[in-house]
Amino acid sequence: MNNMQDWNAYRDALISRVGDFAKLSPDVLRGLNTIEGSGNKTGRLEPKMHEIIALAVAVTTRCDGCIAVHAKKAIELGATEGEIAEALGVAIALNAGAALTYSARVFDAIASVPQK
Repeated sequence: MNNMQDWNAYRDALISRVGDFAKLSPDVLRGLNTIEGSGNKTGRLEPKMHEIIALAVAVTTRCDGCIAVHAKKAIELGATEGEIAEALGVAIALNAGAALTYSARVFDAIASVPQK
């Protein structure tokens, strides 16, 4: 049995639903598109790198929709699996680092509890 998600079907369904949402709230989608496109306007990073970064962020935010959309774009722009894997390695390291950092915050919070 194959439990892997059909990413193409998922992406197509998601884009359709986003289109439905855009009809109900077009300004929200326009705003998102403005934000998403703003980084490309500086021209400092090539579009492929934007997509690789987007994939790393998608992993840290656990967004399947972002993964589906940006994986396709990254490959279409020439990103290799090796480049993507390296970026995902950074995302994994930062997630672990974030968990460690927030663990320290737990102990700060514990320390601030008044003693009985």
